[in-house]
Amino acid sequence: MTWVAVAKKDFSDAVQSRSLWALSAFFILLSLGLTYGYSEFEFLSAGTETTIGGLVFFLGGIVGLFVSITSIVICYRAIAGERELGSAKLLLSLPHSRLDVLVGKVVGRTAVLAVPLIIALGLGLSIGIIVIGAGSILSAVIFLGWTFFFALVYVSIIVGLSALVSSTTKAAALGIGFFFIVEFLWDGVAFVLLFVANGFSLPTAAPDWYFVVTQVPPSNAYFSGLVALLPDVAAAVNASTGAAGFDAFYAVPEIGIVILCLWLIVPISIGYTVFSQADL
Repeated sequence: MTWVAVAKKDFSDAVQSRSLWALSAFFILLSLGLTYGYSEFEFLSAGTETTIGGLVFFLGGIVGLFVSITSIVICYRAIAGERELGSAKLLLSLPHSRLDVLVGKVVGRTAVLAVPLIIALGLGLSIGIIVIGAGSILSAVIFLGWTFFFALVYVSIIVGLSALVSSTTKAAALGIGFFFIVEFLWDGVAFVLLFVANGFSLPTAAPDWYFVVTQVPPSNAYFSGLVALLPDVAAAVNASTGAAGFDAFYAVPEIGIVILCLWLIVPISIGYTVFSQADL
C-alpha cells in the first residue's frame, strides 16, 4: 500500500521539527509536575480521594490544549507545504494517488504526535501508580487509548484544513482560526446561537439541543467521551460534562464519542474532495 510509504517518509521528515520537540519537552515536564502536584497537594484533587482514576481526569484537562496546539505546529504544512514547494507533483508522479497522500500524511503525523504524547502521559501515569498506588490501572490504559484517538482526530482536522489551500500561510491561518473559534470562543458562539434561536432574547432555560452545541469543540467531546468510557471513575472524582438539566436522549456523555468520530470523518473528507480536484 503506497500510503504506508508516504506515512513513513512523512514521519521521518516531521519528527525533525525543533518546535515539536520543544513543545514535547515542555509537555513532559508539565505532565510530571502535575502528577507530583496531584499526589502531594490535596486541593488539586478537588477534595476527593487521590487515585489513578482521579489523576487520569486531572491530566485529561491539559491534553486538549497540548494536542490542539501541537497538531497545528506539525500538520498545517502537511498538504499545503507540498503544493507550495511544488513537491506535490513529484510525490504524485510516483505510484501514489491523492488519497494515498492524504491518508499517509494523517497516519505519519499522528505517529509523530503520539510519540511525545504517550511518553509524557506514560511517565506521568507510571509515577502516579508508584506514588499513589490506588485505583485501577485499566483506567490509565483506557485513557491512553482514548487520548491517542483524540490525537488522530485533531491531526485529521488540521491535515484536512491544509488540503483546502495551496499556501502554508493560508493553512496556518485556517488552523489557528479553527483553534481560536472552536476551542476558545465557542462558548460565545453557542450563546449567540441560543440568543438568536430564542428570538433575540435570553431564554429562561436552555433547550436540549444546546447541550450538543456545547460539545462541538473536539476537546469538549474528548472529555465527555472520557467520562462515558470511565463512568464509575468520573462519578468518584466528580467529573461532569454538564448534561444535568437536559432531558433529551442525546444529553449523555456518549455524545462526545459520536462528535469526535464526526470530527475524524468530516474535515478530512472535505479536504480530500477539494484536494482531489485541485490544480497542482
